[in-house]
Amino acid sequence: MKSPAVKRSIVVGGHKTSVSLEEAFWSGMKEISGARSMTLSQLVSEIDANRNQGNLSFAIRQFVLDHFKSAVVAAPIGELRPRASHAQGLAESSLETR
Repeated sequence: MKSPAVKRSIVVGGHKTSVSLEEAFWSGMKEISGARSMTLSQLVSEIDANRNQGNLSFAIRQFVLDHFKSAVVAAPIGELRPRASHAQGLAESSLETR
């Protein structure tokens, strides 16, 4: 069975490396870097510089998860109607408030 992780080359801190992530995490990274007006390499370099433990792939997954979790928690109750995204891996209906 083929792994769902996609391996891509990226420049991190001026050095080329490869990172294996599931497509949902790559999509989340693109969304976050676009919102911050930075390149994917710049965002991954920032994550790499701030990680305390684990490998880079783990640090990226944790960063993306934390980013989207905090966005949901920070939204006022009754105003939360995020679109479902591949990065969140959640159905839109499960996040809508009623």
